[in-house]
Amino acid sequence: MNKIEINEILVYLPHRYPFVLIDRVLDYQLGETITAIKNVTINELYFAGHFPNHPVMPGVLILESMAQTMGILVFKTMESQGVRRSGNGEIFYFAGIDKVRFKHPVVPGDQLILEVKITRQKGGIIKASAIAKVEENVVCTADLMIAYKGGE
Repeated sequence: MNKIEINEILVYLPHRYPFVLIDRVLDYQLGETITAIKNVTINELYFAGHFPNHPVMPGVLILESMAQTMGILVFKTMESQGVRRSGNGEIFYFAGIDKVRFKHPVVPGDQLILEVKITRQKGGIIKASAIAKVEENVVCTADLMIAYKGGE
């Protein structure tokens, strides 16, 4: 199994607290699939207002966690192909989200299991299908598209 812990995750993601939404990568196959986790805790800033008496993780942050998972896979894949990051602003941007379905709420104490599978890559545009689960229950599905922007 190919695991990635938080210190290495921070190498691949430009995000920092409080917006890093991946705690660990459980496994990945370069250029193909990745499985990561996000531990959802009541200490997350968004729970103060979403919703104070019934805390629910915002759906947009579930989608963002899927995109961050995808970004890690793509950066790791690029690195394995000899593409070295210069540290001058290489980044992936969300370019599209299709077929989003939210099936169950995500609440404090849940552990999101994020599964992303690359479905197409052409130039700097990468498409993937993503599933978020809590235990074995699917909570969200989506088709994602990200676009690469090289460094300055």
